[in-house]
Amino acid sequence: MPIFEELPVFTIADLEELTGLDTDVFDNDHGVLLGVIAVGVIQDWNLNLAVQIVLGDELVFRANLGTTGSGNDPWLAGKAAVATAFNEPSLLVKRRQEEAGTTLEEQGYDFETYRAHGGSIPIRIDGLAVGTITMSGEPDVVDHAASAEAVRRYLAR
Repeated sequence: MPIFEELPVFTIADLEELTGLDTDVFDNDHGVLLGVIAVGVIQDWNLNLAVQIVLGDELVFRANLGTTGSGNDPWLAGKAAVATAFNEPSLLVKRRQEEAGTTLEEQGYDFETYRAHGGSIPIRIDGLAVGTITMSGEPDVVDHAASAEAVRRYLAR
C-alpha cells in the first residue's frame, strides 16, 4: 500500500514505459471491470479520487470516492481530452510541454477543454485509441500513479 509521504516524480522516460492500455478487445464490460479495479486502487491507497472510463463518446464507468464530486468533472473531461488528442497519457503531454518550455494554452488549446495535467491514460485496441481511464482529486502525479496502477492490475488479471 503506497503511502505518498512525498509526491511521486515522473520523468518523460518513466512515462514512456506505460503510454496506454493496449489490448485486442475492450468493450463496456471491460470498461466496468477496469473501473472496479481502479476503485480498488483508490481504496487500497486511501485516496480521494474520482475515476471515469470513457469509450468513444460514452461514459461506461464513473465513481466519486472520498471528497470528490462535481468539481472534478471539468478536470476529468479536460485530462481525457488531452490523452485522446495526443494519444498518450496527459502527464506525459504535460512533461513534454514543460521540456519544450511551452504550454498547450500557448499553442492555442483552450484550458477549459484541454487540461495537460496527470491522471488520464489512453485505452487502445490494437494501437487505435478508443477511450480513456481518468482520475482526478489528488495532485496530478498521484492521479497518474493511481490510473497507471489500475491499468497494470487490469493487464495482470
